[in-house]
Amino acid sequence: MNPIERGLRAVDGLQQRHRAPAVVVGVVRKYGDDRGGLLAALITYYGFVALIPLLLLLSTVLGFVLHGHPGAQRSVLNSALADFPIIGDQLRQNVHSLQGSGLALAIGGFGLLYGALGITQVLQHAMAEVWNVPGVQRPGYWPRLGRGLLLLVVLGGGLVLGTAAASLVGTALGGVPARVGGLLVSALLNTALCLLCFRVLTPREVTTRALWPGCLVAGPLFTALQAFGSLLVTHELRHATQVYGFFATVIGLLSWLYLAAQITVYAAEANVVLARRLWPRSLLQPPLTAADEEVLSSVARQEERRPEQRVEVRFGEEKEAEGKEAEEEDGDDDSGAEADRPRAP
Repeated sequence: MNPIERGLRAVDGLQQRHRAPAVVVGVVRKYGDDRGGLLAALITYYGFVALIPLLLLLSTVLGFVLHGHPGAQRSVLNSALADFPIIGDQLRQNVHSLQGSGLALAIGGFGLLYGALGITQVLQHAMAEVWNVPGVQRPGYWPRLGRGLLLLVVLGGGLVLGTAAASLVGTALGGVPARVGGLLVSALLNTALCLLCFRVLTPREVTTRALWPGCLVAGPLFTALQAFGSLLVTHELRHATQVYGFFATVIGLLSWLYLAAQITVYAAEANVVLARRLWPRSLLQPPLTAADEEVLSSVARQEERRPEQRVEVRFGEEKEAEGKEAEEEDGDDDSGAEADRPRAP
């Protein structure tokens, strides 16, 4: 064993003996086993495609609900769009309620809703992958569509509630206390909204209690991303704009969405690791820990696509033990056969 490997195994043994680092390593390893980076990229792509249609749909519906109250409409639009960096100002200046006949509104709303449902389908797929649900147990198209519609209702309700809470805090307080109070209220609301969204997206056999840990972390992180993500992305775009020009805006928005997607996937992975006690995980193999074997078995079994299909997972030590047992049984059979065989005179 060379000095580098000896040092890595010492660190590995240290993290396995302490719960906090073992849980962190377990979450990171589970993220890699589930190809969390690809899931986050998929969520980012569909989120980018569905973002503007979703905002248009929500602002249009709220515009009709708050018809005759221009001050309330402006407050809703500002709160709905202020959380999205880079394009927030452009959207606030150009978003208007759809005008014309009811048929035109229905057709436009259907098109916007169809585009927004794409992200809900991807989020359900990501949660099924994170919880390693076998393909044969995953819901069909119509149940997924129903969940997607319910998710949009939850997001719309969270938008209205967040707007009302922000207006209340801004009215009751002023200056620095208003900003701090707004961040605290936003963190609480984001945590509650995250829990509701995870409840809609996660398979029913997973209890609501198992969803709390990741949401308690994701809620404040989403608030920090909303509060400081715009400043961070804008700072990075100062240099990117000189090279990419207008396309730097797209790069900045995609970066922001990717951070939000990673927070979502990591929060879900944390829920799985804590609910199934998937720690400690080994940094160097062999040997594999019990948690390593459980995760690898779950990843393999989720590839079941048909009710008559069965996926069995065996590891090296089990194969060797079974091979030895088979050899011993063969040897016993041979000995018995030789004993029964008549001897020549």
